[in-house]
Amino acid sequence: MNLQENVSLKPFNSFGISANARFFARFASQEELAEILENRQQFLSGKAGANNMLVLGGGSNILLTGDMHGLVLKNEIKGIRELHEDNEYVYVQAGAGENWHAFVQYCISRNWAGLENLSLIPGNVGASPMQNIGAYGVELEDLFWDLEAWHIGDKALVTFTHQDCAFGYRESVFKRKYRGQFVILRVTFRLRKHPRFNTGYGAIQAELEKAGVKEVTIRAVSDAVIRIRQSKLPDPSQLGNAGSFFKNPSVSVSQYEALAQIHPGLTAYANADGTMKLAAGWLIEHCGPVPGISWKGFRRGDAGCHEKQALVLVNYGSASGSDIYSLSEDILQSVKEKFGVELEREVNIVGS
Repeated sequence: MNLQENVSLKPFNSFGISANARFFARFASQEELAEILENRQQFLSGKAGANNMLVLGGGSNILLTGDMHGLVLKNEIKGIRELHEDNEYVYVQAGAGENWHAFVQYCISRNWAGLENLSLIPGNVGASPMQNIGAYGVELEDLFWDLEAWHIGDKALVTFTHQDCAFGYRESVFKRKYRGQFVILRVTFRLRKHPRFNTGYGAIQAELEKAGVKEVTIRAVSDAVIRIRQSKLPDPSQLGNAGSFFKNPSVSVSQYEALAQIHPGLTAYANADGTMKLAAGWLIEHCGPVPGISWKGFRRGDAGCHEKQALVLVNYGSASGSDIYSLSEDILQSVKEKFGVELEREVNIVGS
């Protein structure tokens, strides 16, 4: 077991937050993970924070608000393989440590359809079912088949079906019910051999027309999504961020109608359950630290709200996790005060 001490986590989180791990280890297989977990008490016994553990993938959906005094594990399980196929679908398994966008492009290159709308989402494959990632009218659960995860307490491999994961809007059992109990190792996706294009959400259709696309393909859709995301969202390698920091809140139809009467430009979408999903970015953009100043483009030290997308909080260089968190608290409070709507963070807050 290659256990390191006092390791900087700055390279391992997309916010670029400076924080240290008291103990750090990488694993690239189920066997390596089991060995680390089996021996951690022997190595860490009696040391402060020995029982605390964080599993990192791509580090693209976390905000570190302090040093990690326990053990940080870096999931580096790789590998992509086609399990089987039928007339309509191909079943593809990917290691949790595979880069998500690279995996999407791998599937597109083989004409396996379904993931193209999820192009350029940062992070690794293992986080995709945890968060039930989604974009442009498609969610992970639409393509998910099953996953294999290691139960830390039982020291056993468990398979989770679609139903077992209890997917919701940016939710799964791994975020709450089973938080900290499992390590996702591999995820299997059911992808279509014959594409069904979803271009009606956002600006995909307009982008395809702008590019002069005559025949829609999954490659063309992926390229359109990439261009749209690059035009609106900052590259984490250039400006620290974790993508959308807040979830879009849902309210009753009556609450939406009352808000729309007061705020005619309010952006909302109908949910399948009869509620209305409000655009959190619009709500944030129309609030601010003081009247007349919007959160969009606001900066406090090196913590800020991106100038092109109010949903995205950014680290301009040396902001701490606490600086980003404090800014998010102020945004939550101002939205609640102005609209009576409580926003929820999409990003996982991880503290010491």
